[in-house]
Amino acid sequence: MKASTVFAGGLAGATAVTLIHESIKAVVPQAPRMDRLGMQAIAKGLRKANKKVPNQQALFTLAMAGDLVSNALYYSAAGIGNEKILWIRSSLLGLAAGVGALVLPEPMGLNKQYSNRTVATQVMTVGLYVAGALATAAVIKMLNKKKQQNHKEWERRLVTSAMG
Repeated sequence: MKASTVFAGGLAGATAVTLIHESIKAVVPQAPRMDRLGMQAIAKGLRKANKKVPNQQALFTLAMAGDLVSNALYYSAAGIGNEKILWIRSSLLGLAAGVGALVLPEPMGLNKQYSNRTVATQVMTVGLYVAGALATAAVIKMLNKKKQQNHKEWERRLVTSAMG
């Protein structure tokens, strides 16, 4: 698969995760707070590097940008390899990201409550990342189908023009 197709799919998945997360956190009290987890991770890293920690709004912006870039690159991995197992590979990547969001905060010294507060929070956390993975696979499939349709149209034009 083309790198541009794979990255477009990854970016779509990352955007889906971010949009769903930002939407549900506004209305569901048990929603995961991956934004706060990201902000805490950035602040912790800056402190360890003896750098000034920016204000909350700047931390939020950095966390959102970091999430979009890192998730886009991560989800892009779904497009590497055989397209026949794209849905499975993508789903497994989403599941791994979701489980990672549950189990990694505590060993990293971050507040595990942001993704583990309740069972509902845990289910939503995993669901967010699986949803992003499925969006990734759908966009990659759609772009590949469009590319195949364009290729067939070019073949038809080439044959037609060669026949005179």
